[in-house]
Amino acid sequence: MARTPAPGTRERILATASRLFYAHGVRAVGMNRIISEAGTGKNLLYQHFTTKDDLVAGYLGRVRERRVDAIHRALDAAGDDPRDRLVALVGELGDLVTRTGSRGCAFRNYLVEFPDDSPAGSTDGADTSVGAGTPATLAREHLAEVRAVIDGLVGELGTDDPDRLADELCLVVDGLFMQAAHRDPDGLRRGADTAVRLTRRLVGA
Repeated sequence: MARTPAPGTRERILATASRLFYAHGVRAVGMNRIISEAGTGKNLLYQHFTTKDDLVAGYLGRVRERRVDAIHRALDAAGDDPRDRLVALVGELGDLVTRTGSRGCAFRNYLVEFPDDSPAGSTDGADTSVGAGTPATLAREHLAEVRAVIDGLVGELGTDDPDRLADELCLVVDGLFMQAAHRDPDGLRRGADTAVRLTRRLVGA
C-alpha cells in the first residue's frame, strides 16, 4: 500500500531540490540525493514529481513566482516615471546578484546546462522536444516576460530607437548575472552599482 504523504511533503521536496539545483546545477544533482536530503522515500517523491523534469519545472516555477513578485514590488515602489522604474528594475536585479550564495540567474543557468533543450533527466540527448510546462519553456518564458517589461517601459520613453535602448538595457542585465560566476562580494556590489549608474545614463534619469 502506498504511503499517504504527510502535510508539507511536497514543499519539503521542492525546497530541497531548489536549494540543490541552484547551488550545484541541475545535471549534477541526482534524485537519490534529493530523497536523502529531503528525508523522504523514493515512492513519496515520485507521487509528487513523476520525473526529474517535473521536479525541475517545479523548481523553476517556484523561482519564477518569487522573481515576478520581487520585480513588481520594485516597480511599484519606484512610482510612475518609466525612467525611475527601469532604474529600479536593474537595481532589484543587482541586489539579487549580490546576495550571499547567489549563482546568478536560475533560468539562464538552466539554459546554459541544457542548450539543446534536452530534458533534464535525459542522459543521451535523444529527446530534444520542448512542450508546455517543460523546464526550458518555463525558463524562456520568464526571460521573455522580463524583456517584455523592459520593452514596455522603454516604449513609454518615446525614444527614437526603442529597440536599441532595450537591447542595451538587456545587455546590462545579462552582465549583472554573468559576473555572479566569478566576482567576489565586493566586486559584485561594485558591478551592481555600476549597472544602476549605466542604466540612469542610458534612460536619462
